[in-house]
Amino acid sequence: MQKQTTAQRVTSIIAPTIEEMGFELVDVDYVKEGQDWYLRVYIDHENGIDLSACERVSRRIDSLLDENDRDNSLFPGSYILEVSSPGLTRPLKKDADFDRYEGRMVTVKTYAPVDGKKEFDGILKGYSDKDIKIEVDGKLLEIPRDKVSLVHLAVVFN
Repeated sequence: MQKQTTAQRVTSIIAPTIEEMGFELVDVDYVKEGQDWYLRVYIDHENGIDLSACERVSRRIDSLLDENDRDNSLFPGSYILEVSSPGLTRPLKKDADFDRYEGRMVTVKTYAPVDGKKEFDGILKGYSDKDIKIEVDGKLLEIPRDKVSLVHLAVVFN
């Protein structure tokens, strides 16, 4: 059995509470920047996210994480908790995300080159267990999911 990452463990602890509060848990990142560890929690809501919502969720999950980490097995040291919206370039991770944003402009980044490139901008046309389908310059491109490192909404300026 593969050991869960800290972000995966945090997700399993906080997701039910965030959903109970009426928000969607978009993503969790646990990263080291300089000397500090950051736990970044991205939330969303159909009416958007404001500072007050981030503060409420932060307070709630901060105490929840403390309760679930009394033995310091989750976080071996201190960390900085940040709660925010996913922003305009929201990552697409779940099938529901791909359903919701089909027809929108996305950026797809890959681990390895596909047709000689590692980054694609196109219109999301669909997905399957095997690939992400985007339209690039009028042509349908099927990018194997096992080569995809990130898919996020693209910002389009008219």
